[in-house]
Amino acid sequence: MTDYAAHATDKIPTPTIAIIGGGLTGLFTATLLERAFTHDNRKSVVPNIVIFEKSRSVGRLATRYRTDSATTKNWQWAFGAQFFTAKSADFQQFIKPWLATNLLQPWCANVVNLTPFHDAAPIADIQKKEQWNSTQARYISTPKMTSWGRALADELQHTSINFKTRVAPLSKEHFVERNDTNSKTELFDEDGNSLGHFDWVVCTTPNGQAVELMANSGFSEQAKISKSQMQACYTLMLGWEDGQPLPDTLSSQTHLWDVAYVHDSPLDRIFIEHQKPAHDQLLPSVTIHARNDWSQTHVDDDIKVVKAQLLQATKQALSWNDESTPSQVDCHRWRYAATISNPDNIANKALHILVDDKHQWIVSGDWCGQGNIESCYQMAAETVAVICSQTTGKKRAHGGGYYGVI
Repeated sequence: MTDYAAHATDKIPTPTIAIIGGGLTGLFTATLLERAFTHDNRKSVVPNIVIFEKSRSVGRLATRYRTDSATTKNWQWAFGAQFFTAKSADFQQFIKPWLATNLLQPWCANVVNLTPFHDAAPIADIQKKEQWNSTQARYISTPKMTSWGRALADELQHTSINFKTRVAPLSKEHFVERNDTNSKTELFDEDGNSLGHFDWVVCTTPNGQAVELMANSGFSEQAKISKSQMQACYTLMLGWEDGQPLPDTLSSQTHLWDVAYVHDSPLDRIFIEHQKPAHDQLLPSVTIHARNDWSQTHVDDDIKVVKAQLLQATKQALSWNDESTPSQVDCHRWRYAATISNPDNIANKALHILVDDKHQWIVSGDWCGQGNIESCYQMAAETVAVICSQTTGKKRAHGGGYYGVI
C-alpha cells in the first residue's frame, strides 16, 4: 500500500473534510478523524467535518418496529445487519466504551441447520449447528440495532451531519488545484446548490453508487470501483400477537434455537428477535434474510410477488397453521447488501480504500474489505491514516493503523 507520509510542517492547517454517506463507515471515519486530530501529541487541530446523508437517519443498522395498540408492546426487526464480529485487536478496543454501557452486547445464540418440509418430509428437519460464545463473540446493539449509529453521531464534537442531502456526481470542473498541498473541491446537491469547498472528499457509499458519483470526475482509481460487486438481499419481517400460538418450528421444546441456517430454500437465515439480549419485552418477532443469489436474480421483480414467494418459503420452514399464521408481515429490498470478491483476484485479497492524491478524494466502504461491519472500521482507519499523514506529516503505524487513532 502506498506510503502517504509527508514532511511535518510547523503550522498544521485546519482541514475541511466532506464524508458522503452517514452509514457506519462514514460515522467511524468521522469518529477516528476527530480522535486523531484532537489527540495528536504535537499539535491540536480541530477538523471541520461534514457528513452528507441522503436519508433521515444514520448508521445503516436498520431497525423497524410496530406498536400493538392493545398491549403497547412492540414488534421489532433488525432488517439490516443482525450482528457483527470484532476479530481484530483495534476494533475490539474501539467498541469497549459501548460494551461497558451495555449499548453493545454479546449474543450467545443457539444456532441450528434447518431444512424446510416438503412432500417427502412433512415437518422441517432441525439439527444443532453450534452455540455462539464469548471466544468469538457476535455483538448486537441494544435496544435497537440503530442505537449504536445514533450514539456515534451524538458523540461527534467537530462534525455536522446534513440529512436528506443527495450529493451530485463530482465533476472535474469543481476541483481547484492551487498547489501540491492545497486543493479544494466544491460539492453540490442534486439541485445544483453549493454544499461548500473541501480539502478532502471521502465517498463511503455502496460501490454501485460510488461508480455514479465518481464517473465523470477524473478519479484516478475509477476502474477499480467496479472490481467488487454487490448482491441484493430481501428481508421478510414477521410478527405474532401477544398470547397467539407460535408455529411448531418456533415453539418446539425439542429444538430451542435463536438462529437457523436454512437449506434447500430461497431463504438463507432466520433470526428470532424476541430471544436476543435485552429484547425480552418484545412481542414475538422473526426476521428472515433471503439468499443473496436468489435476491439478485429477483432484484427487479414486483416486491409484492417476492413477498408472497418468501412467505410461502417461510411457511415451509416454520410450519404454521391457521391459528399460528403471523399477523404482521413486511418485506424490504436491499439492492446493495453483500460484497462479492473480484473473481479475478485469486488470493481473494481485500481491495482497500481507493485514493486519488491529486484531487484528495477517497472512495471507501465495507465493500472495500469483506463487506461486514468490521470492514467499515478498517476502511475508516485506512482513510484516517491517509488524511492525517498528508495533513500532519505523521506516519502511519505498522499494519496501516495510525498512531493516536484509538
